[in-house]
Amino acid sequence: MFSAFSSIDYHSMRANTPADAAANRLDGIGHVLSDLDLSAIQTQGDMTRALWTLDAAAKCIRAVLAEFRVQPATDQLARKSRYLIELIEQARDEVLNYRGTVVA
Repeated sequence: MFSAFSSIDYHSMRANTPADAAANRLDGIGHVLSDLDLSAIQTQGDMTRALWTLDAAAKCIRAVLAEFRVQPATDQLARKSRYLIELIEQARDEVLNYRGTVVA
């Protein structure tokens, strides 16, 4: 197992319910995003990596929510998901605004 994800999986396995496990996964996605330093973008490669990370995070959020297609997601999961998606969209806009200042 890739070590960067081992703690997230461990916490998910210790969850009492599937909704708790999903909430832990969303928390893990938020933790990864909190380490993303948009002010450090200097090159086109930095921009590409930041956008890739944001897109991957959004896909992960959708994957977590897909587990609840049969049963409705709890209000907590829906709120967390919306909040994270809003942050991702804001960060994407910020990254794309760097386009004029980024060195090729």
